[in-house]
Amino acid sequence: MDAVEIVVAHNQRTTLRVGDVFLKVDSDPSHHEVEVGAMALAPVPTPEILWMRAPVLALAALPGKALGVLGEPSEASSAAWAATGAAVRRLHDAPLPPWSGPSVEDRVAELETECAWLLADGALPAEIIRHNRELAEGALRPWKPVFIHGDLQITHVFTDGDDVTGIIDWSEAASGDAMFDLAILTLGHEERLEDLLAGYGADADPDVIRAWWSLRSLVASRWLLEHGFDPNTPGAEFDVLRSRMPRV
Repeated sequence: MDAVEIVVAHNQRTTLRVGDVFLKVDSDPSHHEVEVGAMALAPVPTPEILWMRAPVLALAALPGKALGVLGEPSEASSAAWAATGAAVRRLHDAPLPPWSGPSVEDRVAELETECAWLLADGALPAEIIRHNRELAEGALRPWKPVFIHGDLQITHVFTDGDDVTGIIDWSEAASGDAMFDLAILTLGHEERLEDLLAGYGADADPDVIRAWWSLRSLVASRWLLEHGFDPNTPGAEFDVLRSRMPRV
């Protein structure tokens, strides 16, 4: 039989690959329910669902390869990034899913909590945390809810040549801020924002996207540290936060 590859593993979720099948094991069965529901509604290519028996969801592998990986320049063409932007725009223009995501007030509370933790822990210099906290304010404004993926990392978009073959990992899908998806996709790959927006079209706000880079990096760092990931690797959250500091 094919070797078993551990794609990702932490105490909430483990994903295994066996040949052309991905097995997602999740401690919370509601995540699978959201993922399956979102893929059924999303007007973009998604993996084929092979079967689901809690706590396991089996998905077919997508053709092509990920748009890029963290810490390395994306080898995908400008056209592939533009195609990704167009796919994300189709998602954001689709009817809302029948469940909601975090509100502006939820994001404000989360930011306050995580900044306080980072300052108390000393994980980063206080001036980096405080400066990025100020930048993050730009994302904390009323937004028109759209259908968002919710975890649109660069490794979750697959392309073949200049075409998008599919988008994976929909367990965080909800209604939310369109700029959040665009920010997560370009986190650590800020140089590809122009290519992405060329395909996405009008109504994107680069300033809000940049604010989300700071906000997302601040609120995600503790979870990463507590689940065995290193936000200090090249292109990761600490790197992003440092890059947002003024140049002297």
